[in-house]
Amino acid sequence: MPPSLRNDSIAAIATPQGIGALGIIRISGHNAIEKAGILFPKKDLNAVQSHTLHYGPLVYENELIDEVIVSVFKAPHSFTGENSVEITCHGSSYILQKIMEALVRIGVRPAQPGEYTMRAFMNGRMDLSQAEAVADLIAAESGAAHKTALQQMRGGFSKQIKELRQQLLDFASLIELELDFAEEDVEFADRKTFVDLLNIIETEVKKLADSFKLGNAIKSGVQVVIAGRPNAGKSTLLNALLNEERAIVSEIPGTTRDTIEDVIIIDGIKFRFIDTAGIRESTETIERIGISRTLEKIKEADIIIYLYDINTTIAEILEEDLATIPEGKKVILVGNKADQLPNTIDHLPKNNGQWSMVNGQWSISLSAKTGQNLESLKKMLVESLDLETELQSANNTIVTNVRHYNSLLNILKAIDSLKEGIRNNITTDLLASDIKTALYALSEITGEITNDEILGNIFGKFCIGK
Repeated sequence: MPPSLRNDSIAAIATPQGIGALGIIRISGHNAIEKAGILFPKKDLNAVQSHTLHYGPLVYENELIDEVIVSVFKAPHSFTGENSVEITCHGSSYILQKIMEALVRIGVRPAQPGEYTMRAFMNGRMDLSQAEAVADLIAAESGAAHKTALQQMRGGFSKQIKELRQQLLDFASLIELELDFAEEDVEFADRKTFVDLLNIIETEVKKLADSFKLGNAIKSGVQVVIAGRPNAGKSTLLNALLNEERAIVSEIPGTTRDTIEDVIIIDGIKFRFIDTAGIRESTETIERIGISRTLEKIKEADIIIYLYDINTTIAEILEEDLATIPEGKKVILVGNKADQLPNTIDHLPKNNGQWSMVNGQWSISLSAKTGQNLESLKKMLVESLDLETELQSANNTIVTNVRHYNSLLNILKAIDSLKEGIRNNITTDLLASDIKTALYALSEITGEITNDEILGNIFGKFCIGK
């Protein structure tokens, strides 16, 4: 039985390990207020109003543990939907452990990872996609990740899925009605109207599915590969972006033999920069392995910074290198060593930080060595993502969860099957079966249809205390 179905009370330390000014212990369950009251003799907590704070001594077996503040939340008006208490004490790890020991001795069980949020889900305080967003919100390392997790936790994604599900459910009801009157040979559900509805649902689901690429990048970090020929200054650029000596810099071509990765936040967006081996023909075994890895990273990249020496590279070489990049990749041309600009070849981009589109590519010139136009490159990286347009195209919802993405793909498959079936005039009972498949995939996202194994896998990844 999932722990959230047990009729007991749980407790956990909700603040991080270590010494701090304050610590918080959360208690939840049908008798949580009663149990907390055993340790808080100053006031009858069962008699107080919900959402109130109370100051006083916390005592176990006549021993004073600490002076605390007790917050009382009565069901169903709490995070879990159950009676809940939060004890705020001094942040000593000793005090926190003493309180936990006292709670266990009076019959409160230590919570498992994610059990509070699981109880909130089981008690109808949030659906499954909102519950998963809680974990994403805790793990958010950038403004963009925070924004997408918060939007999902507040039910934006859930609302869209539920609306689509309801439209399909309404039609499914008409199909079931036809089955009830099968001997009468009547048609309650107009097939053309149904195809129109399927097209609308398909469009909305495809928008959501297409947003996953960006959503996954926001959550995990936008992968930016710095590529180019040896000695273009790739390692120098990585060090300049990170503001530290992360990669070895040398005038000897081919110094970088393997990929080097690090992360920075730019305007609230996490970027994962990858310095790569210089692309060139090589007979040296280790360097060839490095170049092979570079080409693999280019295939995986969200954005490619193609770096070239603006003073020595000719246009033909640049065009030849760009032709090796897979079609459809987002590429930013960066002419490096602009501090030597007087020697720049005239027919290559040299826009002094005012970027432009050159042959369909973003372009900028800079100096990784001096930092000239480095801030312009950062701004270009943010603007090249075009988050506002992506948000609008996805109806202000970006999918960040791989489970949701897979369910959306299953929905699209089910819709294809439904449309194919209607074209082939399949029987009503088979049509009803296909509709149930689509409804199942939609319901999986919000948890209206789920199982204990899925729940255990999702909530087991949460931190204890949440």
